[in-house]
Order: sequence, then C-alpha cells, then structure tokens
Amino acid sequence: MPRKKAEGKTMPADRIEVRSPWFEELKIGQVFDDAPAVTLSSGHAVLHEAVFGDRLRLPLDAGLSRAVTGREESLANPNLVCNLAIGQTTGPSQRVMGNLFYRGLVLLRPVFIGDTLRTTTKIAALRQNRPREGRAASGMAVFEVHVENASGETVMHFWRCPMIPCREPQADTGHADDLDAISPDLDMGRVEAAAPVDWRLDRFREQLPGAHFTDIREGATYAIEGRDTVTCAPEIARMTLNLAAAHTDAAASPYGRRLVYGGHTISLAAAQITRALPNLVTLIAWRSCDHTAPVFEDDALRTEVTVDAKHPMGQGGLVDLRAKVYARRGSQAPEPEDDVQVLDWRVIGLMA
Repeated sequence: MPRKKAEGKTMPADRIEVRSPWFEELKIGQVFDDAPAVTLSSGHAVLHEAVFGDRLRLPLDAGLSRAVTGREESLANPNLVCNLAIGQTTGPSQRVMGNLFYRGLVLLRPVFIGDTLRTTTKIAALRQNRPREGRAASGMAVFEVHVENASGETVMHFWRCPMIPCREPQADTGHADDLDAISPDLDMGRVEAAAPVDWRLDRFREQLPGAHFTDIREGATYAIEGRDTVTCAPEIARMTLNLAAAHTDAAASPYGRRLVYGGHTISLAAAQITRALPNLVTLIAWRSCDHTAPVFEDDALRTEVTVDAKHPMGQGGLVDLRAKVYARRGSQAPEPEDDVQVLDWRVIGLMA
C-alpha cells in the first residue's frame, strides 16, 4: 500500500513508502485482487517435490495421471495449489502475527500443470481482540478467498483468519463481528460434488497393488517413524508469493527468528501421509487446520494420522483423516513423548 507520509513527518514528494495495511485500515467488503496470476509449471512441481518429497502418485506419474484423469497434463499436487492460493492472499496480511483458522476449504475442481490461478481476497469480518495488559492492540480479519482458473471456473473457495496488529498500541476500532457466522462445519455435499466423477479410479486400482479404499479401516492410526527436517522455508514462502514478513525477516517475527509458513508444515504432513497411505489418489478438502505451536527452520517433524471416517461413493470413496504433527526442535533430541505438537489437521482424501 503506497503512501507519501510517515507518522509524525512528511515524506519527500518523490519518496513513496510501500507497506501493508494495519488492522485499523481494513474495511468490511474491501477487495484485494492485485496479486499476480500464476501459471503452474513443471518448475513449481519440481521445487515442491524437492522440498517436501510428496509421494502422491498422480502428480508424479504422467502416464497414470493420463489414464485416470483423461488429461494430457499431469495433475498438480493439491498442496502446491493450496500454498499458491493462500500465498496470493497475503498482500493485506503481511504483518500477520498468526493464522487462527481455515474454514470451508474445498478444491472444487482439479488443477493441472499449465493451469493459471487468479485469487481475489475480500474482507468478510473484523473483530478486535480484547485488550490485555502488556499487549498491543490487534484484531482478527476474516478473508473470503475465491480462486479461479484461466477459464473463469472456480477451483477453490474458502475463508482464512489472520491476526493483524494495530498501528496504535491502544487503538479501539470498535470492530466486533461474530466470527462464528463463518460456519466451521464443512458441507459434505459440496465435498462429494468436488470429487471428479469422470476419473477412472478402476484404472488406478488395477495398476497399483496394496491397500485401497475398501481395505482401509476406520479408527486405524499410522505412526510414521521417519522425520523430515524443515529446510528452504523462505524459498517456499517466496515461490508461493507469500508476503508475510515473519517468514523471511526474523525481526518481524514475535519469536525473534523466522517463522515457517504454515503451508510448509501442512505440506510435510501431507507428504508423510502418503507414506502411510501410498494409494491415496488426491486431497479434496480441509475440515480444519490448527497450528498449535510455531515451527522453525531445522525443526524435525513427524506425523501420526488416523482414519476418522470413510464415505463410500462411486468407484471408491472419501476418507476423513486427522494428522497430528510433532516437532523436535533444532538440534535437540528428546524422546518422542517430549516432542511439541505443532499441527492438528483434518483433511479429506479420495481413494480408489
């Protein structure tokens, strides 16, 4: 947001300050649509794979992707799509102190390499935090996010809620919207409608040995032993157009060190899930996503994933998964029970 005045003084006429808004400057209905559109390329896919090691089969195997989806282009990894869409919303939340929730996130149609994503962000609700002694004023802003492809088709629609500081430490904005009006319940009809009905899941099942939808047991918990050390965090933030200063500038983080982008942690969790469920076809929706503690570069993450429910449909079905991610901090080597839980993610996947 350019401006020609700094607090308490007048800026030279030829000097324009480029900055992001404070909480006081946000308004209900305000629209941010100036993020660059992004055409997904094989370069995005390669970098995503190099950093996260995701074993989801369709984005990796072009022949299998063609056989199942009927498209010449390979399926884009759903977490790559989510990371880019979220990154495109960070213009108005560069000062973010933390992200409180995601709601209603459904990948309404599959995205393929070569597709172009354009994201529009609208301020749907504002609520200032209750004053607390020793803490500067801040507030929660609910962003309604709409993602389209080059054909104008909606590929994703969801809400996210970053916490943003006020410019004035004692500010009283009067914003008191009820955030519960953004329903935390996921519409399963919408999720089922997002599952591609024209995909040949029978071909996926025929070509691949191992457990498929009918073999997965509700209530089963998979404890993935192998950890992944967090690396390349600023690079992933930049690749996804994420402008949150806390991810690239330690001085902008409340922890005095760079905070890892939440999508980075989620993508490592997704990659570890594919080790437990190697025949997962794709991810369709998020029921909830809670970052329970911060993640920093060099943390080593491990995941436990539970099959909460199964929903048969068509040639396969949807599986409700709950992934809990735990961090071993930097060079510390505690026993597993001493690990810090950093993520509680409830995600819905498609299986054949």
